[in-house]
Amino acid sequence: MLQTKEFGRLLKSYGFNFFSGVPCSFLKNLINYAINECDFVVAANEGDAVAICAGAQLGGRKSVFLCQNSGLTNAISPLTSLNYPFRIPVLGFVSLRGEAGLNDEPQHEQLGKITTALLDTMDIPWQYLSVDKDEAAFQIEKADKYISENKPFFFVVRKGTFEKEELLPHKMKYVANEVQSLRQKDDQMPTRLSALEVVHSLVDSNTIVLATTGLTGRELYEIEDIPNNLYMVGSMGCVSSLGLGLALAKPQKKVIAIDGDGALLMRLGSMATNATYGTNNLLHILLDNNAHESTGGQSTVSHNVDFVRVAAAVGYPRAIYVHSLEEFREALRLWHASPRLTFIQLRVRKGTKDNLGRPKTKPYQVKERLMAFLAR
Repeated sequence: MLQTKEFGRLLKSYGFNFFSGVPCSFLKNLINYAINECDFVVAANEGDAVAICAGAQLGGRKSVFLCQNSGLTNAISPLTSLNYPFRIPVLGFVSLRGEAGLNDEPQHEQLGKITTALLDTMDIPWQYLSVDKDEAAFQIEKADKYISENKPFFFVVRKGTFEKEELLPHKMKYVANEVQSLRQKDDQMPTRLSALEVVHSLVDSNTIVLATTGLTGRELYEIEDIPNNLYMVGSMGCVSSLGLGLALAKPQKKVIAIDGDGALLMRLGSMATNATYGTNNLLHILLDNNAHESTGGQSTVSHNVDFVRVAAAVGYPRAIYVHSLEEFREALRLWHASPRLTFIQLRVRKGTKDNLGRPKTKPYQVKERLMAFLAR
């Protein structure tokens, strides 16, 4: 078995000190160490955790993703459509529940058979983590080389790999809503493009804007392509988790994550994580048109969801519904002038401009440009 504290300190010696994931009994001792000694974000699901790690990596923090192999399936979307096209590396530890010959629960049997095949299919280099400390140290050195080349690397962890590590007493941050402004009148229903123009008009050299996948990112690019923009091309529902990781890694910067209703509904649990771990430099905007517009305009169920009440219930300090571009502009000005973790919802109408273009800069070039901007 590996001495968990010694192994954790080895990871820290290589700069891996930011962790996110979902607990697993096979990884509990490493998770306990990370909670005790490092920055650890307990995500609502594994896909969110990957996106949180990706955001932290953008901000210069070498990040570690931990999950049970059943949760690896949840992480496939961001691993393949966020980390891969943007070339954002992550060091992963995935447990091998359901390994052949192991008396395990029936729900793990199938994943036990295909865990390594999933990693191979995603073109993610991996190794079984050795229980020998010298061999494990060599493996970490190898993994770090992959990370330095903007490639992921995963360790598959068998039962009994880590020695017991006690979880020290700790308190989760208590959060509560302070300002809640609900829908009070008819919506003016501006275009999404006009709302994005308002966001862009107030961006300064200290602000990063992350736009969710689909038409939102394309329209933001159309307004002006600047180094402090990032246009998501996949990983639907992960933009606020990406923003959370970046905001935690770069507390001196202001981070705006622009969501869509279909995307936010896909990973609604991320809002609770954002509220608990989020800092004042994160602004979460929802532009809600009650549609999956990028794929043909099919309706979402957002008309039945009171997102502002949800944000308030999970603990966003400010949860604000705005009815017009004027109110939207004022809410943005308030956040810029007095940053506080904030959720803003604006209803927008369907439709976009004719012949809307797509970003000509490749995703990994957008990432590299943003990281250079952050480094300045």
